[in-house]
Amino acid sequence: MSTLALAPETVARWQFGITTVYHFLFVPLTISLAAITAGLETAWVRTGKEKYLHATKFWGKLFLINIALGVVTGIVQEFQFGMNWSDYSRFVGDVFGAPLAFEALIAFFLESTFIGLWIFGWDKLPKKVHCACIWLVSLGTVLSSYFILAANSWMQHPVGYAVDGTGGKARLTDIWAVLTQHTTLVQAGHTLSASFLTGGAFVVGIASLHLWRGRRTPGRRTAVMRASLRVGLAVAAVAGLATAVSGDSLGQVMFEQQPMKMAAAEALWDTSAPAPFSVFAVGDVSEGRNDVAIEVPGLLSFLAHHDFTGSVPGINDTARQEAALHGGRPEDYVPSIFMTFWAFRLMIGFGMVSFAGAVAGLWLTRTKRWLDPRLRTGEEEPPRLMVTARRELGPFLTRWVWRAGVLTLGFPLIANSFGWIFTEMGRQPWAVYGLLKTADAVSPGVSTASAAVSLSVFTLLYAALAVVEVRLMIRFAGAGPQLEDGAPDSAEPADRPVTFAY
Repeated sequence: MSTLALAPETVARWQFGITTVYHFLFVPLTISLAAITAGLETAWVRTGKEKYLHATKFWGKLFLINIALGVVTGIVQEFQFGMNWSDYSRFVGDVFGAPLAFEALIAFFLESTFIGLWIFGWDKLPKKVHCACIWLVSLGTVLSSYFILAANSWMQHPVGYAVDGTGGKARLTDIWAVLTQHTTLVQAGHTLSASFLTGGAFVVGIASLHLWRGRRTPGRRTAVMRASLRVGLAVAAVAGLATAVSGDSLGQVMFEQQPMKMAAAEALWDTSAPAPFSVFAVGDVSEGRNDVAIEVPGLLSFLAHHDFTGSVPGINDTARQEAALHGGRPEDYVPSIFMTFWAFRLMIGFGMVSFAGAVAGLWLTRTKRWLDPRLRTGEEEPPRLMVTARRELGPFLTRWVWRAGVLTLGFPLIANSFGWIFTEMGRQPWAVYGLLKTADAVSPGVSTASAAVSLSVFTLLYAALAVVEVRLMIRFAGAGPQLEDGAPDSAEPADRPVTFAY
């Protein structure tokens, strides 16, 4: 095995990468499920319909399971800055720590305080006050993500700092610049919209499963899931469109600020005008060329500049410029082309499939045919040619529609994971772009052996937590909404007003 593979830096990067990807499986669901739960409770407060109350409690329960494990993995992630990346923390802690302090003092306070009031206040607080609590929790999750993304955006594009000439450390000079720079705004918009796409698909997937199960015995649980399905589809469709638009804006910012990352994402070796978008490419990294490439002419220029003829810098030219500016060899400034190229495509692919599924679902459920199991027998169709064939195909098509809804549940989670892999690996060799290299950020006292042991322990721990998370989600999501009043599930209608003692 090579020396590089055994270096503490490599093991520390693996450990931080695994922690980050695992943690970010929970973050989008936490953000989106909090807002969806708040919206459903608001609908119940306004209308008094029991289906919204049962939906609120059902999705709120899944939200609580998710946030509990998300907090645990997030705390472990922050500890690594002092353990494996002490030189990084020492150099940029004055700047990087400021947004994280805001996240703990403001956002986490809102989440932890009002989530307790929401959990234990069902029978003690007025309805509107109780509903306001979950909205404050939702606000806390959004603020938390914004402050953390501000810290990450500073790593992508450092602003509002000055390097101390005596201590050699980055000192914060303008916290407002750190919190409101263009990189932060577009990255926050893209991440939040992707989070709501994730939550919408999650709701659609579970609702589809219950609607398929209840196709022969519709009842009040089916009514709850019909309402949930429409909410999930609407959220996923709107968020998917917002993700595409914000992704375009973020791509333009990256073309300007990190040309190497975007050149690597497209396997664009030489500066081109116009530059093609690579759909598929296979080549020789050591030779700096593509042997096989399927390209769309001019599209990359449009994505970079909204101009089909604009010039886009390539990997080779950008690497030489980086080496001339910072020293070293040009190849030292080239990230993993394979990981960057395919992570970018998998992020876009899985995200857009989820968006397309949401749009298709909204169209299919525009009538009650797909939502009400009693209307899928075909008996309401007038006699006409091919009606027999349509009736035979109906159950088959219906089955695959619901299965597709369930399968798309995990697609945004996959897209999110590859999105972060692309964002962080495409920045290499920099921990802070243009300011601090990853090799200079690792803790000097951490050996390869100790880093490998902690990596193994954390990996096993996360595997165990994953089993717990999946089993809890399957148990509570599979059970469906709980009908507290003891009435049979087949009781109709499900839209009747209901009140609880406060």
